[in-house]
Amino acid sequence: MNRTKNKIELITGLDIGSTAVRIAIGQQSFGEKGVELQIVGAVEVPAEGINRGSISSIEECVSSISNALEQAERLVGVPIEHAWVGISGTHIESQESRGVVAVAKSNGEIAEEDVARAVEASRTVATPLNYEILHVLPRSFTVDGQTGIKDPVGMTGIRLEVETKIIQGVTQHIKNLTKAVYRTGIDIDDLVLSILAVGDTVVTSRQKDLGVAVVNIGGSTTSMIVYEEGDIIHTAVFPIGSEHITNDLAIGLRSPIDVAERIKIEYGACIPKNISKKEMVDLSSVGGGVNETVELKYIAEIIGARMEEILERINTELMKIGRSGLLPAGIVFTGGGAKLSGLIDLSKEKNRLPASLGYPIDLVSITDKVNNLSFATAIGLVKWGANINQRGRGRQSRIKSVERVSGQVKNWFKSLVP
Repeated sequence: MNRTKNKIELITGLDIGSTAVRIAIGQQSFGEKGVELQIVGAVEVPAEGINRGSISSIEECVSSISNALEQAERLVGVPIEHAWVGISGTHIESQESRGVVAVAKSNGEIAEEDVARAVEASRTVATPLNYEILHVLPRSFTVDGQTGIKDPVGMTGIRLEVETKIIQGVTQHIKNLTKAVYRTGIDIDDLVLSILAVGDTVVTSRQKDLGVAVVNIGGSTTSMIVYEEGDIIHTAVFPIGSEHITNDLAIGLRSPIDVAERIKIEYGACIPKNISKKEMVDLSSVGGGVNETVELKYIAEIIGARMEEILERINTELMKIGRSGLLPAGIVFTGGGAKLSGLIDLSKEKNRLPASLGYPIDLVSITDKVNNLSFATAIGLVKWGANINQRGRGRQSRIKSVERVSGQVKNWFKSLVP
C-alpha cells in the first residue's frame, strides 16, 4: 500500500515480541468527558527473528513487522506512517541520577525551561560502555533544600535539583530494532520501555501512590515495574516467560512444541492441588498426531513449577528494594502468560500480596482485543503516545519536560540507519 499523508491522525503502538508482533491503533476525539482515546484496531502476527526481546535476524523481523503493518492498514483503511515502538529485553538497565541547575530568572521563579535543564543535567551520569539512554524519569525535585517536590514550576528559588531514574539499553540492540522498523518504511515516534507503557495503562494513580507492581509475562521474558508514592522505584526484566512453560510441557509430555502450546492454551492451570487425579486429557483432541491420555493434574504440575519460578523471581526483585509483602495495591499481572488459570491465587499464596489481572483503563474500544492481556503492551504504547500528544497541546508537565529532552534521541535513532 502506498504511504501517503494521513487524513486521519492515528496513534500506533508497535509491540515486537519474541512470539508475536502486535499492533494497536488509536484515535483521539472529543467526547462527553473531554478528549477520549479510542482503540480502533488491533492485529497480531507470528514473530520471526526475535529472541528474548532482541533481534536475531533483521530480515525475518522486518518481514514480520511488514506483515503486521499490512494487516493493520487493511483494517483501518489508511496508511500507517509512524509508530510508538516498545523496547524490552534483559539488556535493559536502570540507575539513579541527580541534576542541579541555577534558576534562570532574576526573580527566582522556576520555569519549564529550568526543569528541562535540570533533567538534562542528570543525563550526564556515567553510562556503561555500549549503552544509550532511553528515558530520564524525574522522581522528585528539591528547591533550595526543600525536598519532596513533585512539580516545581511556578515556585521561587535559587537552586533546583532533580532526582531521576535513567533507563538505558545496549546500543547494538537499539540499533538493530530501529533498523528493522525503519526498513518497513515507517518512522519511529519514539522508543518506549514496554513495561513503562504497560504500567501507565493498567493501574490507577491511586494504586501508584499506595504501592503496586505491574508484571508483564511475555513469551521469553518477564518484565516488571514498581511504583510507590506515584514514582517509579524499580524496574526489572528477567529471561523467563510463557515459552519456557511450553518447552517444559513438550519435554514432560514428549510432544511437539506446537502441540504443547495448544495444551497450555486449552488446559493450562497453575495449581495442581485443585485438580483431581481422575481428570484426564486426551492429547489427540489438540491434534499433532499425539494419541495419549494424561492427567490434567500432571499438566498443572509442570506449569505450576515454572510459574512458581517466575513468582520467586518477582519476589527476589521486591526484596532488593525492601518491598517483599509490602505493596498495599499488590501485583497486577498482564501479558499473554497471565492468562493461565490459577495465576492470581498462586501469586497471593507465594508472594503474600493482593493480586489481579491488569486491563487497560480510561479508553474506549471498538475491538474486543482491548481485553486481551496479550495486547497490553501495544495498547499501552498507543496510550503513551496519546498522553504525549495531549500534553503537547497544553502546559508542559514535568513528564513532558522529560519527553521533550529525551525525545532528542529520535534524531539519534535515524543516525544509526545507514
